[in-house]
Amino acid sequence: MRKLMLLAALATPMAQAESLEVAAHSMLRLPNKAASVHLEQLRVADSATLLLPATLTDLKIDHLELGRDARIAIAPAAAGLSIVAGSAALGAGSEFSAPGAPGSYERAARPGRDLDIRLEALEAERLVIDARGGAGAPGYVGLDGANGKAGGCTWGQASRGANADNGGNGHDGAAGGRVRLALPQGFAR
Repeated sequence: MRKLMLLAALATPMAQAESLEVAAHSMLRLPNKAASVHLEQLRVADSATLLLPATLTDLKIDHLELGRDARIAIAPAAAGLSIVAGSAALGAGSEFSAPGAPGSYERAARPGRDLDIRLEALEAERLVIDARGGAGAPGYVGLDGANGKAGGCTWGQASRGANADNGGNGHDGAAGGRVRLALPQGFAR
């Protein structure tokens, strides 16, 4: 039985910390060692950012506090992310941000991350969640036209230059992420 419990604990990695604080006007990246994290307290100070890695799929927080203009930034990933907070106090301008990655000439745009957010007790004027899809890749630039040849001495005639090629069309952007939200009773959506 002990071996089975040890195997189950190793198969589903989970990190637990008592509390985590991100200082004002700074950025902190959560390590990507575990797919599931449980924090007793998470405090992101004014104008600070906490970056959640793409490998994280489950975040449980007993008490969440976001300061003014604080942000929880979530890296794009194919797997969704579940965030459960026992109580949350959100300052003005704070947000959960999970947009997709923009496209480039080498790769297509990535969709926004699917979120499942449950806030059991909430103290906030406004709740902002950004799960927009990534912008599409730009189109190729058209080629310039060629110069004509100069006319000859006395009776020579100049030739016309070649026309320019059209530019390519840009590529489509990616879809936004799906957000499932569970809020306490009495909080207007």
